[in-house]
Amino acid sequence: MPSARLKRSLRATFLGLAVNVTLTVAKFLAGSLGHSQALIADAVESLADIFSSMIVWRGLVVAETPPDEDHPYGHGKAEPLAAALVSVMLLVAAGSIAFNALHSLNEPRIAPSPWTLIILIVVIGAKETLFRFVLRESETVSSSAVETDAWHHRSDAITSAAAFLGISISLVGGKDYAAADNWAAVTAAAVIAWNGWRLLRPAFNELMDRSPDRELIEKIRTVAGTIPGVDGVEKCFVRKMGYQFFVDMHLEVDPQMTVENSHRIGHEVKNKIRAQIPSVRDVLIHIEPLKPVAK
Repeated sequence: MPSARLKRSLRATFLGLAVNVTLTVAKFLAGSLGHSQALIADAVESLADIFSSMIVWRGLVVAETPPDEDHPYGHGKAEPLAAALVSVMLLVAAGSIAFNALHSLNEPRIAPSPWTLIILIVVIGAKETLFRFVLRESETVSSSAVETDAWHHRSDAITSAAAFLGISISLVGGKDYAAADNWAAVTAAAVIAWNGWRLLRPAFNELMDRSPDRELIEKIRTVAGTIPGVDGVEKCFVRKMGYQFFVDMHLEVDPQMTVENSHRIGHEVKNKIRAQIPSVRDVLIHIEPLKPVAK
């Protein structure tokens, strides 16, 4: 049975998927019938949103798969992998939008239809609302993949706002300002590319097992030091796997302590860390003899 976290993550993802399908069709039709390059570019970005939501969906499901013989640490890396793929899709979409807008910059243009602005107002409102909802859900479930999906919705809202501005300038300025529609698409592409790069870096960091913030590491060390018999924490390495953390640490104990007692202390440290920091899934402990202080 799916976990509560997975159910909540998928609810946000499926809601975004349904909204994106509806808005993509609406924007493609409105852009084609209303002669708006910016609106068509906006529809392309929404199409990328559909594929990104599908990637996030599969990433979330795979990440929740229990550990097996081939993946003893679980499948949590599927989440940052999905986040990285979605970020790359943002970069590709930005490049495609910019290329198409610049390529048709000097071509004869028909002024966009005023009614396309109504479509864009609805789109902006829907996507911004969706962004806020999905982002809040991503913070609740601690999912980098869902967070990236949320920012993909914000990027769509930005492209729609840029399209609204470009069409408005074209309508008010007349024939001499017809290119404003194209430049709006280029501006939106730049914003999308920036968001794609900003989200790609943390996803890669997680895939490369970058250490989490020092505050978490220090908290783990502090908890371990409260167990009687622990004379020091020599090393403490932490890596993230999905929304959970795995800890490798070296504990210093009395050199004359029996193996049985040091083994018991190790289990006490592990249990207390997991109890006080629920996001820690497992702790691997190595016992070291306390080195005498040089005089």
